[in-house]
Amino acid sequence: MGSKTPEGHQQGPDGNGQVEKPCDSTAARPRNGSSSGDLDRGVVGEDEDGDDDDGEAGLKIAGTLEKKNKKKRKSRKKKNKIGQGNDSVGVQTSPPTIELSVLFPSDSYPAGERITYDNTSRTTAAENRYNARIKDQDETFLPSYRKAAEIHRQVRQYVRKSVIKPGVTLQTIAESIESGVRNLTGQQGVSPGSALEAGLAFPTGLCLNNVAAHWTPNPGGKDIALQSNDVLSVDFGVHVNGRIVDSAFTVALDHNERYDPLLAAVGETTNTGLSLACVDARMQDLGAAMQEVMESYEVVEQDGKTRRVRAMKNLSGHDILRYQIHGDKQVPFVKNDSEQKMEEGDIFAIETFGTTGRGHTRDDIGVYGYGRQNVKVHPQHLQLSARSLLKTIDESFGTLVFCRRYLERLGVKNYHFGMKQLIDQEIVESYAPLVDVEGSHVAQFEHTVLIGGAGKEIISRGEDY
Repeated sequence: MGSKTPEGHQQGPDGNGQVEKPCDSTAARPRNGSSSGDLDRGVVGEDEDGDDDDGEAGLKIAGTLEKKNKKKRKSRKKKNKIGQGNDSVGVQTSPPTIELSVLFPSDSYPAGERITYDNTSRTTAAENRYNARIKDQDETFLPSYRKAAEIHRQVRQYVRKSVIKPGVTLQTIAESIESGVRNLTGQQGVSPGSALEAGLAFPTGLCLNNVAAHWTPNPGGKDIALQSNDVLSVDFGVHVNGRIVDSAFTVALDHNERYDPLLAAVGETTNTGLSLACVDARMQDLGAAMQEVMESYEVVEQDGKTRRVRAMKNLSGHDILRYQIHGDKQVPFVKNDSEQKMEEGDIFAIETFGTTGRGHTRDDIGVYGYGRQNVKVHPQHLQLSARSLLKTIDESFGTLVFCRRYLERLGVKNYHFGMKQLIDQEIVESYAPLVDVEGSHVAQFEHTVLIGGAGKEIISRGEDY
């Protein structure tokens, strides 16, 4: 599922949620203790040349204190000769002869100079991100991903071979994909919570010609049939236990050779990104390399004009989190100034879009789907219809993207007002179709890759692409 990049640049959030605290330059001074300044001035202790009378005086003082201490131990609750309370501090003799535990009866000894670190954590932000990823990757992680990937392969291979052909409607293609996913996962997604165990990760994207991303058939819309000169991109996701496989491909109807260079450009660009994906790979390097490949191809359009294939500048690949199709990292396929890099344990959707048009999408009319945002909700601020709709969303989709077809399949009715309120309060985000200029053609190829410490696994790779 395509990710829109922020306007004006390709750099996303750095994923660093750490807030560095400033160093506290105020050092704690010892209480009733000798400072380094006292040592320099020589005021601690007396002259070393003191006579024997001083020594005897010290012994007498010590003896007297020992007697007082015996009395004090008998009547500690009534009186404390050294100080009042457990935190009291007595005065040491000169030369020092009193046992320290007598002067500090509660063991509250003076602290030395305290200086806080600039980084208050013993782990770096990168280490924290790694620990969070590894903690999330339990014994079900890889089996769930591989199961989701195999479901994706079997469904797409059937659809490519038996369903996608001129005259077939986009509604039929969407239903074929979605029923296949539900059958192979064993979850029809009707009962509350079942679609969260396994099923569709987002609405099936079926993008014709100049439509780049985020289009799906919805109730009330025109049922579009494929034509022999169409270019169709198919983007769908499968999840098992929230482990999302996101993969997409493009076909030219009737094997139209006119668009072979377009499909080859995008396919090779995606494979370039996959070949470069590894631990510490920088998005700057990936983007520059992929754009160079993409824009080395040309296409002769239907009007006879030769057009260079352009990389779509405001779309990008992305990392994938559990039950969340778009994470915090972006993988641009154009030159960029991003400081992000790939890290061990990351899961990425490496996807590229090539076009014979302008190379920049705009929002089209309509709504592709909706996504629940991770925000705190105050139910008392919502109308009854919005509260009821939100309950259905949380039970059936969670943070997975869904569309109107999915709601109506559950029997939800009269949801438009409630949905508007959820969108207005930013509890739910809506996604519009993304299109290039009329008359252009867009292609997309995408794979999901797991970044490991010793290697990577292109989890969605198949014999088809």
